[in-house]
Amino acid sequence: MDILSQFTPYVGLAVVLYAIRQTERVSNRFIPTIAIILGIAFSFWENGFSPDSAVTGLKYALLGIGTVAGIKYFIEKREDQSKK
Repeated sequence: MDILSQFTPYVGLAVVLYAIRQTERVSNRFIPTIAIILGIAFSFWENGFSPDSAVTGLKYALLGIGTVAGIKYFIEKREDQSKK
C-alpha cells in the first residue's frame, strides 16, 4: 500500500496539468510554474512545512511535467504517422 500512496500524488498532478494544457486558456510556458506551485503546495499540505517536503513537491512537479510532455509527444508522433 505504501507504493500506491507515493504514486497517487504524481498521477493526480499529471492529470491536472494535462487538463490545464488541454484548456488552452493558460499559455504552455506557465505550465511548469503551475506544476511547481501545485506540487510544493500539495507536499506541504501532506507533510507539513520542511525542506524535505519542498524537495518532494519539486519531485512531483518534475514527474508531472515529464508525463505531460511524454503524452504530448506520443500523441503528436502517432498523428504524424497516421498522416503518412
